[in-house]
Amino acid sequence: MDDVKETVLSILNDLTGEDFSTRLDENLYDSALLDSMGTVQLLLDLQDKLGVNAPISEFNRSEWDTPSKIIAKVEELK
Repeated sequence: MDDVKETVLSILNDLTGEDFSTRLDENLYDSALLDSMGTVQLLLDLQDKLGVNAPISEFNRSEWDTPSKIIAKVEELK
């Protein structure tokens, strides 16, 4: 679990320049830290670094809008 969490937080840090280690429930879209381009990059990075295949066609923003939800979703898909 920690590896997934660290990797997701690292990817988010690279994408946004923000550290979410203490902000796991922050909404990434409401705070404008992620947009559609960022989402595509996030999914590509997750696939590349964690082997998680999450097609953009099945992407539901409300299930991926906080770091903690992203970590849970990655765990579920692994």
